[in-house]
Amino acid sequence: MRKFLIAILAVLSVSGCTMQQKEPQKPNIIYILADDLGYGDLGCYGQTKIETPNLDRLAAEGMIFTQHYSGSTVCAPSRGVLMTGMHTGHSAIRGNKEYKPEGQHPMKAEAFTVAELLKEAGYVTGAFGKWGLGFVGTEGDPNNQGFDTFFGYNCQREAHRYYPLHLWRNDEKVILEGNDFTNTETYAPDLIHQEVLKFIEENRDEPFFLFYPNVIPHAELIIPEGEMMEKYRGKFKETPFVSNRPGADYGDEEFNVSAYCSQPEPYATFAAMVSLLDRQVGEVVDKLGELGLDENTIIMFTSDNGPHMEGGADPGFFKSNGSLRGYKRDLYEGGIRVPMIARWTNTIAPGSTSAHISAFWDILPTIAELAGSQVPGNIDGISFLPVLKGEEQLVHDHLYWEFHEQGGKQAVRKGKWKLVRLNVFDPSKTRFELYDLESDLAEEVNVAEQHPEVVASLREIMENEHVHNADFPFDGGK
Repeated sequence: MRKFLIAILAVLSVSGCTMQQKEPQKPNIIYILADDLGYGDLGCYGQTKIETPNLDRLAAEGMIFTQHYSGSTVCAPSRGVLMTGMHTGHSAIRGNKEYKPEGQHPMKAEAFTVAELLKEAGYVTGAFGKWGLGFVGTEGDPNNQGFDTFFGYNCQREAHRYYPLHLWRNDEKVILEGNDFTNTETYAPDLIHQEVLKFIEENRDEPFFLFYPNVIPHAELIIPEGEMMEKYRGKFKETPFVSNRPGADYGDEEFNVSAYCSQPEPYATFAAMVSLLDRQVGEVVDKLGELGLDENTIIMFTSDNGPHMEGGADPGFFKSNGSLRGYKRDLYEGGIRVPMIARWTNTIAPGSTSAHISAFWDILPTIAELAGSQVPGNIDGISFLPVLKGEEQLVHDHLYWEFHEQGGKQAVRKGKWKLVRLNVFDPSKTRFELYDLESDLAEEVNVAEQHPEVVASLREIMENEHVHNADFPFDGGK
């Protein structure tokens, strides 16, 4: 009997040792990127006209960031920064540059993306939504940049339309039957969302990275009739939006895919679209709960830039930028400060708020640390994983942006100071604006003349942070 007990104890001891030596399971990572959602468009960030119960719940169960910044103030460069961990003074993609007949200027083959990093770490990787960083077959094709699976719009120009003729599944063009630019049967965001839920289901037993660059609420204001639209119809005094661009409306001759359709109820439609986005996020969260993946999955939710003013949208009516100045295409706070929510059950303190100053170029190193991978040395980002865990956090000396439209713009934030440079390309019109964000978050009072030494210091940062890029030439302040 004694020998039997000793044998049993020996087996248990070996088993216990094996369990102790087993590597902990790597967390699943879900990164949801809304399209043109403003800092103030969610209830948890002060929105009062639009209901966002699922995102508010995500915030209540996790952490809100109050000083998180996008990579740029428009789509492609913001995504390029996100993928590579390099700000727009160093990144390869610095603007929305078209590629014919479809797609945008491609990322280079030598780019090292967050998806490639995670594939090396043993993750299954999937992207679902809008890409905009290289057409099918180019170096920038998502399948050539670390994603096992892609489904959605490769081209952000095609993504102007919510009832497109086709989407892409990797290199396969998927024709959407019933959509012919006259008839509108298949709402692309619904189809993409079902693929997202399927990806989670199929990869529940192995670590996965889900990149969900949702197309809502980008500029075309349109949504299928149903629950979401009925929620808001009649709540607002509407001013119909009538597009003046030829080929804008479904059924027009010589249909223009890059335009936005007319909309008789723009306020109700915008609100309904944000609520649909909210419901889709809720369904992702519910799917994790259903599969028992809550505790081993971190979800991050944010937006690619500030709110747009196109297609009948009225961000002023909804206070989509909160109390911030500026919109999409501005380097004022309203164009680049974005909502950011992170939830990781039993790791991130529920109901917490962080004022840590962070940006899209911090995502790659943060995810690298989550996956137990080495952080690349040639990037601009700093991991904010310590913030998520409530630990001591390194901080940026400064943040930098450049933007190649509207005469060229640059911005630097260093502590409380924010320097904005406008009309970069025309020295006769160039001007500098300095703001103290601690006392003037709305950037209403330009104090450049009162603090010439601060202006000089931040101008030097602007000059040093810009590295020449032949594909996106920019004076850079020198």
